[in-house]
Amino acid sequence: MTERIFTTSDFDFALPAELIAQHPAPERSSARLLDGSGTQPVDRIFRDLPTLLSPDDLLVFNDTQVVKARLFGAKPTGGRLELLIERVLQGGTVAAHMKVSKKPPVGTVLRMDGGFAATLLGRWPNAEGALFHLRLSGDAYAIMAAHGHVPLPPYITHADSDEDVARYQTVFAKNPGAVAAPTAALHFDETVLAALNARGVQRAAVTLHVGAGTFQPVKTESIAEHVMHHERYHVPQATQAAIAACRARGGRVVAVGTTTVRTLESWAQSGQASGDTGIFITPGFGFQVVDALVTNFHLPRSTLMMMISAFAGYDHVMALYRHAVAARYRFFSYGDAMWLLRRRQPSAPG
Repeated sequence: MTERIFTTSDFDFALPAELIAQHPAPERSSARLLDGSGTQPVDRIFRDLPTLLSPDDLLVFNDTQVVKARLFGAKPTGGRLELLIERVLQGGTVAAHMKVSKKPPVGTVLRMDGGFAATLLGRWPNAEGALFHLRLSGDAYAIMAAHGHVPLPPYITHADSDEDVARYQTVFAKNPGAVAAPTAALHFDETVLAALNARGVQRAAVTLHVGAGTFQPVKTESIAEHVMHHERYHVPQATQAAIAACRARGGRVVAVGTTTVRTLESWAQSGQASGDTGIFITPGFGFQVVDALVTNFHLPRSTLMMMISAFAGYDHVMALYRHAVAARYRFFSYGDAMWLLRRRQPSAPG
């Protein structure tokens, strides 16, 4: 049988708009959990997750912290603009997306809400770069903390609120730098963590600073033509040791979220514990680290749909998504979660 060549349209699906969650579940662990570990889907609640794990398993979290990266201001002409700080660079400058009617010239001093200034230095990472290179009149992290807004995803339609400050952040976030939350980890609360402890399940952490590119659909029909976004990652020595110990005792490495998968498989592929990753995981990818995955439901035609199809099998994932839509699961960042096991031979439609 000839191996199927996938196109972007293969990862499309119909999603009723009302299933896109605009607010989190009342309690983090009260979200639903679609158990896709078997041949047939099983509907669970997220707080059931510890019962699906064994003491030999290792849960790996992404401990990045979402920063208030959305800033508002104006050009000298009075035209309003919005900055989304994608990355704080060495030397204190920033790389940012800019939403404005007409892009200002290099050297323009932007007057930002809150009384600080942002000077446009050019493009980043080079003259043809998609991001803007700016210097803020103060420490970037302090400015974002004081004057920024939670960078909610584009499909969440309300302005950020105190609820978002608290809930668009994991309970174990500690390394600031993300402009999007590692959303599968949003479901973990003290109740679930205590149950994991009682069960003897081991935990470890990596850091990947999630970028805005995570929300971008693939615009080319040929997957091979898609240019993947880059994100910074780090795999601590303690986590490397924990993974080795998990392997030695016959346990499973369980990634909490696709960002953790990107981090661990980038480390395995490159041999580098820290760096920038543009890894693009599509069906046929050879996973080296991750055995099981906790993940939310993803956008149609996205690189994340391609990743989980590579992980659990295309047919299986698309069937699970059909079930999720029919069963009225809540989708995307504030939505419900899935539990998946890695398939050794990802399937494709015949």
